[in-house]
Amino acid sequence: MNTPTADRFAWQGHYDQRMAAAWERDGYLVLDGFVSPEDVARMRARADSLIKDFDIEAHRVVFSAKGQSHAASDYFMKSAANISFFLEEEAVDEDGRLLKDKGRVINKIGHALHDLDPVFADISHNADFEALSRGIGMADPLLLQSMVICKQPYIGGEVNTHQDSTFIYTEPETCTGFWLALEDATIENGCMWAAPGGHKAGLRQRFVRDGDGMNMITLEEGALPECTTPLPARAGTLVLLHGRLPHLSAPNRSASSRYAYAVHYVDGTARYAAENWLQRPDDMPLKGF
Repeated sequence: MNTPTADRFAWQGHYDQRMAAAWERDGYLVLDGFVSPEDVARMRARADSLIKDFDIEAHRVVFSAKGQSHAASDYFMKSAANISFFLEEEAVDEDGRLLKDKGRVINKIGHALHDLDPVFADISHNADFEALSRGIGMADPLLLQSMVICKQPYIGGEVNTHQDSTFIYTEPETCTGFWLALEDATIENGCMWAAPGGHKAGLRQRFVRDGDGMNMITLEEGALPECTTPLPARAGTLVLLHGRLPHLSAPNRSASSRYAYAVHYVDGTARYAAENWLQRPDDMPLKGF
């Protein structure tokens, strides 16, 4: 059986009717050339600089998108207002010793790069992000969280099928993911896969605060639709993801990393759930454009 291919669009600075039809049908958009090669290079260099300068002894929290074990960590909960570093599961042994060089152990950096880092803030708040967020119908687009996802060579972790609104819930649902390739994302190094049209199904789960911890609650029984369509992306391509779209990424067993920058936006006209894991301090309100 042939693998399905996703429709692709060349970004020209505005959201058009063809994009709108694909967004409504599929729940995702693949927009080539969304960010210039110069801005991609700026973000990639800045990510390298952040990794070079971080203190490994102060950041020994492993990120797992399969078991969510990191969510019990106070360090993770406070990352909503910080630039924090999370390690790949396979980068450390059972005693916490590093198995790779420092530059090859980071799973992701998050979750306030868009506010606290001048390079990422500058690009995250630019006119293209605003045009796209307003084009899809956001009346008051606000930047909620951001992260550099590294997908390291040979040990890049798997991300199971999920819906982003599970973790970022608003009423009505407005969570939208803006995923930007900082390196070429291929099937070999763990590009995303999606279930076209799967956003039209209901939200299956919510990840909520429960006392001092977190709990995954079921809203609808049944498996999510299968993610059958790969979303490969050259550096500079943006993949837009509806909050209810089922998507995943496979492990990276290749020799190439797969750096990406992801920002999640919500509409300021919607109610942001107080039980979401990500809660910003009062002195750090969300910003838009």
